[in-house]
Amino acid sequence: MSSKQRIVVGMSGGVDSSVAALLLKQQGHDVVGLFMKNWEDDDTEDYCSSRQDLIDAVAVADTLGIDIEQVNFSAEYKERVFSEFLAEYKAGRTPNPDVLCNAEIKFKAFLDHAIAMGADCIATGHYAQVRERDGLFQLLRADDGAKDQSYFLYRLNQAQLSKALFPLGTLNKTEVRELARKAGLATHDKKDSTGICFIGERPFREFLNRYIPANPGDICTPDGARVGRHNGLMFYTLGQRQGLGIGGTRLGDGDAWYVAEKDLTNNRLTVVQGHDHVRLFADRVTAVNLSWVSGITPHCNWVYGAKTRYRQKDAPCVIASSTQQSSAIEFAEPQWAVTPGQSVVVYESNVCLGGGIIESTALSSAAAEAIRLRQQECA
Repeated sequence: MSSKQRIVVGMSGGVDSSVAALLLKQQGHDVVGLFMKNWEDDDTEDYCSSRQDLIDAVAVADTLGIDIEQVNFSAEYKERVFSEFLAEYKAGRTPNPDVLCNAEIKFKAFLDHAIAMGADCIATGHYAQVRERDGLFQLLRADDGAKDQSYFLYRLNQAQLSKALFPLGTLNKTEVRELARKAGLATHDKKDSTGICFIGERPFREFLNRYIPANPGDICTPDGARVGRHNGLMFYTLGQRQGLGIGGTRLGDGDAWYVAEKDLTNNRLTVVQGHDHVRLFADRVTAVNLSWVSGITPHCNWVYGAKTRYRQKDAPCVIASSTQQSSAIEFAEPQWAVTPGQSVVVYESNVCLGGGIIESTALSSAAAEAIRLRQQECA
C-alpha cells in the first residue's frame, strides 16, 4: 500500500469498524467514513434500529476528525440478499445471509459507491487479512483464530479483494477494545451486534412468518413413526435439538432428539435419537455456486482443510471432482449435521481458497459402518 491513500471505511457504529478507521487515520491516510443503512422494514426501537448505530458512528468520526456519509442500500439488499434468503428457506435449505451480504453489499454496492467518491480502496472491521502473491490477491485468516471471519468472505472476487483492507487482521478483540478506549471512542465497550446481517436480533419465527406462510406438518422417525408436529420446515435446521417440542416423547434408549432431514415434498421433519446417530453424519458434500476467492481453482485429489460451518475446525478433505458448476468434496472423517444452504469453505494452511453452497450430502457405506461399530464399542 502506498504511503497515503483515500480510504472509505464502512462504519457500522460498532467497535471493530471504529478501530479500523482509527488505525488508518493514525497511518496518515485520507479516511472517510460511510454508514450503510440496508434495512427499513419494521426498523423500530425494538428491533435493529439503525438510528443509534448512526449516532455512534458519527460520534466516532467526530472524535477521529473525519467526514462520514450515510448511504441507503435497502433496495439493493432486498433485491440481492433478502430475496435469496427467502428463496432458500422456501426451498427447505438453511442459508447464511452474511456470506451473500458481504459479496453483494459490503464489497459490491459499498465498493462501487466508494470508488465513485474517489476512493483508492475500502476498509471494514472484519477479522481477516489480504496479501498479494504473483499478481493474485489471497484472502488469509486473521491472526486471532477465535475471531477469524474469512469464512464469510470467500465469495469475494479478485477485483473486490484487490480493493479491500482489513486493518484488524493482526489484532485480537481485547486489543481492539483497548485501542478504542485509549482513543476515547464512544464504541469501546459497545456490545457486538448479532442476528441476521443488517436486520439484527428479533424473534426469528415471527419475523420469517411475515414473509413465508407457516406450513405445519408431522415430525417422524426414519421408520415413519409420528412423534410430534412441526411449525413449518423453515424454522428447523439439521442437527437442531432445542425447540422440537418432543422432549417428553421417548423411544428406544431415551436419548435426545435431533433433526436429521427436512422432507419438503411431504412436509415432514425427520428426527433421530442421539447426538451420534448415523443419519446425522456425511462424508461427501456437493457444492454449487462456487467462488474461488484467491483466484485459483483447487487441485482435485489434493488434501485441503474445509469447514461446513463458521465455528468448525478445519477437517481434512479432498476435492474428488470439480466443474464450473459444482464440486464434490470428500472428507477423511464423517462430518456432523452438514446442512444444505450453508457454505463449505476450503483452506490451504492459512489461505482461504474459496468454496460453495452445500447442495446435497451423502454418507459412504464404509463410513456408516465405522460409526455403527464405534457406537457398539461405546455401548
